[in-house]
Amino acid sequence: MWKCCQGRHIRSLLRSVMGALLLVGGLAAPVAAQGAGGPAVTVYKSPSCECCGDWITHLRAEGFTVTAIDLDDMDAVKAENGVLHSLASCHTALVGGYVIEGHVPAADIQRLLAERPPVRGLTAPGMPKKSPGMQAPGKVPEGYDVLSFDGNGNTRVFSRY
Repeated sequence: MWKCCQGRHIRSLLRSVMGALLLVGGLAAPVAAQGAGGPAVTVYKSPSCECCGDWITHLRAEGFTVTAIDLDDMDAVKAENGVLHSLASCHTALVGGYVIEGHVPAADIQRLLAERPPVRGLTAPGMPKKSPGMQAPGKVPEGYDVLSFDGNGNTRVFSRY
């Protein structure tokens, strides 16, 4: 099981159960799509992960409408969306029919949505130290690649930082 942060609380457990019910019931996407701002993003994350929250703040600052769903077990979300372990990070997001795995900069997501390439999604595998959500807000991403991936796990460099 992928865990980026430790800690369990009753409130977190309740949020996780509610998030799982939304996921299983197929209600998460319609809830996210109701936002009045930019593209609707649904982010599945661990309830105790601070860097996931910081990445969400980054997306909102760039105009995205974000719905966050806390789950203790992220493996099911990753498997359901074709994210191989080698491509995994701490959170998984869905936007415009694509999967966004990890600390992908908002500019890459905007480019993905504008160009609409025939890929499953984008990933910043692991937790790159100088990526949005992992460093101070407003800093330029540095020292890692964002990869596109297909349904077979094949990757290609989408952006270099």
